[in-house]
Parts: sequence; C-alpha cells; structure tokens
Amino acid sequence: RPIINNRTLNALEKRKTTQISKKDKDSNQKQKPLNVLLLYADDWRFDTLGAAGNAVVKTPILDQLAREGVRFTENCVTTSICWISRATLYTGMYLARHKFEMLATGRTVNDKPMGWEPLTNETIYALMKHQAGYHVGHAGKLGLRLDIGNRQNTDYFVNEDGWHYKKMFGRVWHITEKNTHDAMQFLKSRPRTKPFFLNVAYFATHAVDGNPAQYLPMKDSMKMYTNDTVPIPATATDEAWKKMPYFFRPYKYFGPYYKNEGRTRWKWRYDTQDKHQTMMKNYYRMATEVDTSVGTLLKELEEQGVLNNTLVIFTTDNGNFHAEHGLADKWYPHQESIKVPLIIKDPRMDPEYVGTTNDDFTLNIDLAPTILKAAGLEPLSTMMGRDMSDLYRKEKNAEGRYLHARERRYLENNNPSSSNSKYHTGNSSNWRTEFFYHHPMHTDRDFIPASEALVRKDNKYMYWPELFDLRNDPGEVHDLLKQSKKNKGSEWVAGDDVTDQVRDILEEMRERFKDLKDWAHSDEEAIIL
Repeated sequence: RPIINNRTLNALEKRKTTQISKKDKDSNQKQKPLNVLLLYADDWRFDTLGAAGNAVVKTPILDQLAREGVRFTENCVTTSICWISRATLYTGMYLARHKFEMLATGRTVNDKPMGWEPLTNETIYALMKHQAGYHVGHAGKLGLRLDIGNRQNTDYFVNEDGWHYKKMFGRVWHITEKNTHDAMQFLKSRPRTKPFFLNVAYFATHAVDGNPAQYLPMKDSMKMYTNDTVPIPATATDEAWKKMPYFFRPYKYFGPYYKNEGRTRWKWRYDTQDKHQTMMKNYYRMATEVDTSVGTLLKELEEQGVLNNTLVIFTTDNGNFHAEHGLADKWYPHQESIKVPLIIKDPRMDPEYVGTTNDDFTLNIDLAPTILKAAGLEPLSTMMGRDMSDLYRKEKNAEGRYLHARERRYLENNNPSSSNSKYHTGNSSNWRTEFFYHHPMHTDRDFIPASEALVRKDNKYMYWPELFDLRNDPGEVHDLLKQSKKNKGSEWVAGDDVTDQVRDILEEMRERFKDLKDWAHSDEEAIIL
C-alpha cells in the first residue's frame, strides 16, 4: 500500500510560482474563488453527444456547453467500471494505488476485505471542504457502497443508486428527476458566503441490472426517437465476436448464455435488431433527460448570478459497448469502453480556446487535480494526474510573455528530465501521448477476464496479447499479431508470419507497457502519469 498522508501539503503550498507583476498579483487576489459544478453521468460513452457527431441523440444543452468551453475528444478512463472509476475520481489515483477493486469490499488480502484504503481526509470532498473551505455536496450515485467519510466530508449528501423508478416521500420518482431535485436543493440552500463544489452523479444512462427492460426512461420521453433508426455498429457482427480472444468463448455454455458477462448482456440488449433499436432509443432518451437536467441546473446558477464564476465539468465514469464485438457494457480496453465525453467550461479559459476541441489524452485521474487547483489547492503528492486547465489557459510572467501553465511548471522544476523526475514522460512541459489501462478479473476469467493495455493514438497493445493499428482499423477488429501467436516459456510471442515492422512495434510497445505498469504500481508518492 502506498504511503498516503498530508505531509507534502505544506511543502507544495510553499513552492514558489513563476514571478508575476504586482498588478497581476493584486488582480488575482481580488478574484472570487471559483465554484465547481461536476456533472458526472454513468455508462455514457464518448459519442453519445450531438456535438460529437451523433446524428440521432439530442443533447442541445451539452452541445451548447461545448460551444462555450472545450470538448476533449480523446478523454479516457484508466479502468472502465463504475466503482473503480469513481474511486479514481475521489482520489486522483490509478486502481493500482487506491486498490478499490471490488464493489463494497475493495481488495481481499488473506481472505479479508480491505474496504476503503486511502485516507478519508484525502478525498476531493474532504480537501474541498476542510482545506479549501468550500460548501460541498454530493447528489446521486456514490458508486462504492461503503462510507468514505460521506457525512463529515460533505455539507449535503444524497446517495441514489441502482434504480430507475422508486416510490418515496409519497410519490414515484424517476432517478434523473430525483438527481435533479437533490442538486437543486443543494444549490438553493447553499450559503452565499462560501464557494461551492457539487458533484451531480447521475445514475443515467446505467441500466437496471436484472430488469429485462434494462433502460426505463421517463414516460414523457417515450415520444422521442420513435421515428428514428439507430445505426447498427459496423463491428456488431458474429465475425467480430469470434475474433475476440478464445477465453471469451469457453468450451461450454452455461444455460442459454455464455458465461462471459459482456456476451450475456449483449443477449439481454442486442441479439436482435428490434431489441437493439428498443434498447438504444431508451438509452438515448435517458441521455436526453440528463441533458435537460443539466439545463435546469445551469439556469439556476445563471439566475443566482454565479454561472460566470463557476467551473462546469461534464464527464462520465466509463464507456459502453452498444453491440460492438458482440458485447454489451464495459470493462475491456476497446475504444467504446474507455473513451468518455469531457466538456469543460471555465471562467479562466482564454478566449481563443472557447468553442474548440482538444485531442490530447486526458484521463479520469486528471479530474481531482483540476478541481483542487481551481479551488486554490495543490494536488496531493499521491495524486497521479494533471491540471487540465493547463490545456486552455495562459499566464503572464514578469517579462510580459504569456506561458502555458504547464510550461510555467517546467521552468519551476528546472530539470524535470533528471532521473528522479516524477513525470513518466520525463518532461512536465509535454502532455501525455500514451497511457496504461488496467482492469482486474471479476469473479473468474470466463466471467470478466482481466485486461491491460498500452493506449496510443496510432496503436494499441492489449496484454491478451493483441495489437491494433487504430489509424487504419479504428474498430479494433484486425489483430496485427494475427492468429500465429505462440507460447515461448511464460510469454506469448509473435508468430513467424508477422512482418518485421509489426514485430518492431510490438517489442517497443511491450517494453513501454512494462514501464508504465511499473509506474502505476509504484509506491513512490510523487508520480504523475
């Protein structure tokens, strides 16, 4: 377990920043602290947005938010599952560091569930409330099913998870309606003397596991999309399913289903075209309901006169297969599973970035540092991500020259390429161009097999092993290692029919994969991936 404590806070807060003029310093001191509104949806992949080119789904509020901010087109999660991704949000750590592998129990050591291992006073809720002095709220899905200091580290806490319709307080609620109500309660009752941080953790667009209908939108939404036809993905074929690794198709059936959970859920949702249309339309209806909710919250902030002083972030916990590769849900390192939307509207954003897209690799480990920096706090040394405002802000130095914030940090560090650099790239002035992905095995290999990957924009190496050329094969169907992999000792190696070029790519990526995996699992505190 990594050493997780507050001892680095004072040192980080005392760190000297790039010198700025007295005029700029006085101006910064007068600026009000930013409010932070995090809009955090569930099982919502990168292309479930009109702004992302989806011609069917209607998300006018989020599309407008993208026009007023930056939409990040290569935003990914480091583990594609609800509870692990949320633990990463709360801590800024990879799974390898926070170790919350299983819902409600964490990891198991010597047959003992370890629960929540990071210190509860080092979550973003605790830091924003007790260190930054914010009024802190959580409305929606916590996603962990245990206490991480929920009450003592927030001023308002409502946890709703696992349902679409429920009767309470004398009436029947839809989950998104309840999420909106709770968020509005926080915004209306908050003290006006403090800045606020609110996480609206929508349960939509998550299915109700075990319910044959899966997705249950509000009744008023059922009139939407009735005349639309949702395109069937090009890789939603039996051929693509049969190209998945052999352990996705065990030697026997379990009743009418494969034991692989992704294939089981595919049968629940997508095994006929009619069922595919029904499920996707209900999924899109729930997405539009979240979009409407976001509009309600933004209007409330506007009426309160604080919208222009609020950092607004929309993102989600993981992606979702919509029948690609013959699968449903998430878990695996494919694009549909790991890529999620990210829109940021920030009052500090330089005008030239407003309404633009950014294709840098941003990750869910970056959310905590971004939120803390907006509140005037330095991220803890145990946090492994970066402040994403570096990608859309410039700052003026003493000579009057504007520097990107990441370049400013590079100058401060003086020699970041030294052997003890905490940046895996060895250079804090450059944003990441690759990242390590991992997901633990769930139950057993036949149910949800473990997966790891080195992800780049041109190639992706999955440690099953598979290698994909994403430029020419964005659907990740044609494994460059083909079917000629053979066992050499304890490792798989490429067969004789693999070209020298592919062999070179494989060898380089395998070495880099090992490096990044070691970094992610390192117990050294100051590591930024």
